[in-house]
Amino acid sequence: MASAEKRSRADLIAALDMAGRVHSSAAVMYHSALAALGDLSATESKAMDYLERFGPLTPRELGRHSGLAPASVTGLIDRLERKGFARRVPNPDDGRSRLVELNRDRIAPMAHHFDDLVSSLHELYETYTDEQLELIAGFLAEAARRQSEATGRLGQAAPEVSRAGSGPTDGPGPGRAAPPG
Repeated sequence: MASAEKRSRADLIAALDMAGRVHSSAAVMYHSALAALGDLSATESKAMDYLERFGPLTPRELGRHSGLAPASVTGLIDRLERKGFARRVPNPDDGRSRLVELNRDRIAPMAHHFDDLVSSLHELYETYTDEQLELIAGFLAEAARRQSEATGRLGQAAPEVSRAGSGPTDGPGPGRAAPPG
């Protein structure tokens, strides 16, 4: 792109915002399709990713990584156990607690599904210099950190959408008419 055609900062930020939305949608759809191959929900699949990356975790640690409430974590672990993807084991550092670990025998048959994507991404990486890859890696790490923080804040927020007739959003609001008077 010639310097005369250089985009303004506002245009670059708008392009980044849109690229982030497109990337997010593509990632959610990819992981949803991948999860479906194992009869998993996207949340179950991502919980397995945390266990893969961080090793066995206590339920509290899994909740901290995922931003899920304790009751949700318990249900999540129960489902993963029922499906054979994870198991609760004694915590060698604390006999009173349990760890959740992956059942590697159960997940091994699914691993090859990542090969196509990983190969394609490695081809893409080859088009960038080491300095550009450092910049991209730093940006992605910081963006993920900020998104994780935002997820935690959402987990603390009061629900804004409720069942009809049972909550604080039943009154007038955007796109809703006031009830007759």
